[in-house]
Amino acid sequence: MTTNKKTVSVLNDLIETCNDGVKGFRTAADSVTNPRAKTVFSARAAEIEEASHELAAEVRNLGGDPQKSGTAAGAVHRSWLDLKAAVTGGDDEGILTECARGEDHAIKAYDSALKKDLPTQTRTMIEKQRSGAIANLDTVRQMKNAA
Repeated sequence: MTTNKKTVSVLNDLIETCNDGVKGFRTAADSVTNPRAKTVFSARAAEIEEASHELAAEVRNLGGDPQKSGTAAGAVHRSWLDLKAAVTGGDDEGILTECARGEDHAIKAYDSALKKDLPTQTRTMIEKQRSGAIANLDTVRQMKNAA
């Protein structure tokens, strides 16, 4: 596999992770009752969507086709969020726990990508996006601890 194809594969994996995150945070924003959490989750969904667009642009620059959907695991995670909200009447603490778990998964995906041999520009973009996931995980944990 050529370097570009390998990089495109890594980026497409991250696009899937981002798409899962966008859908998950939108679901969470719709499910929580806490106004601050709604705002944080909506903002995070927008940030992740922008990250996905950045990754897709890089895939196109490398001559590849960007991934358009999320992962099966992400769909299961979103379904769990829907179920949790429906069963508990929007248990904010449970939703915060699931959002933290989702961000932890995203960080691991970024860590895995950063272990690969990537062009400098791509690596810099991935590091920046990983930092955003870490910052959001910290915010979600703070909200959970305050709840």
